[in-house]
Amino acid sequence: MTLRRPGFALALVALVALAACVVALPARAGLPIQSWTAPSGARVLFVEARGIPMLDIAVDFDAGGRRAPPGKAGLAGLTNSLLAMGAGGLDENRIAEGFADAGAQRGARADADRAGLTLRTLSARAEREAALALFAAVLQSPTFPEEAVSREKARAIAALREAETKPEAIANRVFYEALYGAHPYGASASPASVAAIDRADIEAFYRANYGAARAVVSIIGDIARAEAEVIAERLTAGLPAGGAAPALPAVGTPEARSRRLAHPATQSHILLGVPALARGDPDFFALTVGNHVLGGGGFVSRLMQEVREKRGLAYSAYSYFLPLADAGPFQLGLQTKKEQADQALALVREVVAAFVEKGPTAAELKAAKANLTGGFPLRIDNNRKILDNLAVIGFYRLPLDYLDRWVANVERVTAADVRAAFARRVRPDGLVTVVVGAPD
Repeated sequence: MTLRRPGFALALVALVALAACVVALPARAGLPIQSWTAPSGARVLFVEARGIPMLDIAVDFDAGGRRAPPGKAGLAGLTNSLLAMGAGGLDENRIAEGFADAGAQRGARADADRAGLTLRTLSARAEREAALALFAAVLQSPTFPEEAVSREKARAIAALREAETKPEAIANRVFYEALYGAHPYGASASPASVAAIDRADIEAFYRANYGAARAVVSIIGDIARAEAEVIAERLTAGLPAGGAAPALPAVGTPEARSRRLAHPATQSHILLGVPALARGDPDFFALTVGNHVLGGGGFVSRLMQEVREKRGLAYSAYSYFLPLADAGPFQLGLQTKKEQADQALALVREVVAAFVEKGPTAAELKAAKANLTGGFPLRIDNNRKILDNLAVIGFYRLPLDYLDRWVANVERVTAADVRAAFARRVRPDGLVTVVVGAPD
């Protein structure tokens, strides 16, 4: 069997050229998302886009880090990274060559909730079929070679050991531990947890979590609905039997606590936050608009104005909400000189408390809504971005008209909505605080 195709060079050149000029549907027009359940049980979302001869596919599973057993944090990411390192009787080199010969690009991703693979290919039948055959093999018949497992474990352990020396990585790990405690969201990969993983763990994790019942297939490109139906079934019919994902414990409310760790870095790394927002929460848009004012709007945000512009206490200060399947974090952060860390921390608390109490001014609200709605077209201005949005909508079961209504939902937010949402989700006196490189 050979994976070389006579026209692969031409296909690859065409792919690169087209990737630079992918144009999505007009941002203000309704996005015609079609959705169905494949015979395999997978959920499918599809947008037909005939503008260019390309096809983008994502297959995501409820197989993120929260599904790793206790003591084996890192298993989800390691499993995902190994899918294409041996599958369907092919080794990793032949798999990589096969995608290149078809002019296709394969990607992988894993986070706290999801793990999956992506494919970008020309929609011409010959190149598309070659890419889909490989993609299906990687999804459905990975072999997890022992040599690859050992190599990737060693790489991960080396990277984690290096990260353990960096204050920003330490702060992030301790922050999530303090925020989520024993909940799976609080577990971070470590050299010890990755070392404890063996090939049997990886294979078992794959078989338990990469079933069609947990799969969401997102497709956008130059094909018809009937072709999309065939592709979705082809990619998921041979997945492990699996079943519905078991329920996880709910995220609790942590006690307000402070963790201060010494570190030789010249600056203190400060994080504050609280579990706050799940996907689909009705407070999402009020919190999005409010946070743009508080710390998500760059140089015009209150935190930047108060911490950097007026007092020069930090180069940057920010805040954001990260919605997850359960309550994802509201996080604030900054870096500052050790000798002024306590001053900067007190100021951040003061700014947050004032915002939660009074909310945005009329001028701030108007500017935030204008910035968010004005920037919305950039969120869906090419097929890859639309694919990412489809995957989120499908995985978290958001309404199919979520993108169509996004601008209107932002525009209808009032200052009272922001105050009420922040009052429900953010207690200034209940924030978890982590300082790495704490002053002596």
